[in-house]
Amino acid sequence: MSNYWENRYQNQQTGWDIGEISSPLKAYIDQLEDKSIKILIPGAGNAYEAEYLFLNGFKNVFVADIAATPLQNIKKRLPSFPEKQLLHIDFFELEMQFDLILEQTFFCALPKSFRKAYAEKMQKLLKKEGKLVGLLFDDELPNGNPPYGGSKKEYLTYFEPLFDIHTFKTAYNSIPQRQDRELFMILQPKIKS
Repeated sequence: MSNYWENRYQNQQTGWDIGEISSPLKAYIDQLEDKSIKILIPGAGNAYEAEYLFLNGFKNVFVADIAATPLQNIKKRLPSFPEKQLLHIDFFELEMQFDLILEQTFFCALPKSFRKAYAEKMQKLLKKEGKLVGLLFDDELPNGNPPYGGSKKEYLTYFEPLFDIHTFKTAYNSIPQRQDRELFMILQPKIKS
């Protein structure tokens, strides 16, 4: 799988990349007050979210990607970003815990057969009071290749057993080309009994 994504970056086949932080995630980040929280951006690609966070005083930001090229791109754009926080790793092999995980085009890049495992891994990676915040396509996207779409009804089958759903609705502030096609979510792990 890493070769597939490496080739996409090398050949600049990154149609999902909007060249900046998405407006819903920017709005969410802008209301965060505690800049010491430990944040993960998995399958981050060029990680404009990490760049925005870092430049706004969030220094405990980790970027994970299975492809090396996007991590190198971040390092070029942000030479002061700590090398040890750029993780060239398969998301499912991560063994850390975070206060916040930001989802931006990673879920839709995974084959649909990985969705249940994604939800389970997210729950494990989050601290007790942690949050999974991000965007999912509310569109089937029947193209046979990533990104893979879906629906709120489908997504909730993965998340409801594991998370308290604080927000799961159409994003009101998506970029124009994704208007009314994205769901904004804020999820918190259910307390395990």
